[in-house]
Amino acid sequence: MSLVILDGGTGRELARCGAPFRQPEWSALALIEAPEFVAQVHQRYVDAGADVITTNSYAVVPFHIGQDRFDAHGAQWAALAGSLARAVADAAPRDVKVAGSLPPVSGSYRPDLIDLERSRAVLAVLVAALAPHVDHWQAETLSAIAEAELVADLIAPTGKPLWLSFTLADEDPAAAPQLRSGESVEAAAAAALRLGAQALLFNCSQPEVMAAAVAQAKAALAGSGVAIGVYANAFPPQGADAEANNGLSPIRADLTPQGYAAFARAWAAEGATILGGCCGIGPEHIAVLRSELG
Repeated sequence: MSLVILDGGTGRELARCGAPFRQPEWSALALIEAPEFVAQVHQRYVDAGADVITTNSYAVVPFHIGQDRFDAHGAQWAALAGSLARAVADAAPRDVKVAGSLPPVSGSYRPDLIDLERSRAVLAVLVAALAPHVDHWQAETLSAIAEAELVADLIAPTGKPLWLSFTLADEDPAAAPQLRSGESVEAAAAAALRLGAQALLFNCSQPEVMAAAVAQAKAALAGSGVAIGVYANAFPPQGADAEANNGLSPIRADLTPQGYAAFARAWAAEGATILGGCCGIGPEHIAVLRSELG
């Protein structure tokens, strides 16, 4: 199977480009105040060689923009995120797909805060707004299988493929891989099969924990046709009490483009056929993945 190259992180790249950027809005602020920067970041990833660009809808949730603004403008801003990505993809000189980002509604890394009823209401708005613009759904940074089940239910009427991406516990890189909920990679793979997902990915965890997860997923998915992917972040380990919107996490100095590519080679060797980057991984990293692995 040929390798698919994803884009990298959006928030840090927006900040690096000079876009409006602050907490709590994070990457949504540029979408709201200066959407041309969002298009610019998408273009940087296309130019770097990405086959898939991801809608800048991760922070278009009440957790980041507040309930009142979400109620008033959430659908409008999510639709804008979709149309910006679609326009850049359609203008590319090669086939570029658009992934519709569906985030954890109550914040990243916190399975203890999941509220499925509240999440359903928020995600339904995002799905309706993004659906005309995306090629597949990318439910990402999921901490628990229950979140994946909810997304699969919500996107079913659209008929568009589902990619499920889970974040892994990464405080102890030597520990057996597991979701931040404590559920196993094998259970996540079984859920991907049960829910009809086209791909099972692992994202927004440090690179050291990914290879073992890929190996377990490959064994669990053998013969199924479900693709496996990784897009790690450049953060230090994130604990169970992480406050995802409480400030900017530091970026590891060792994860240069070449340093990150060394990890990506290991993931590919274990069976990953979809590779990209999450927070702190930029176009320069994606360009090396394209040139050296793609």
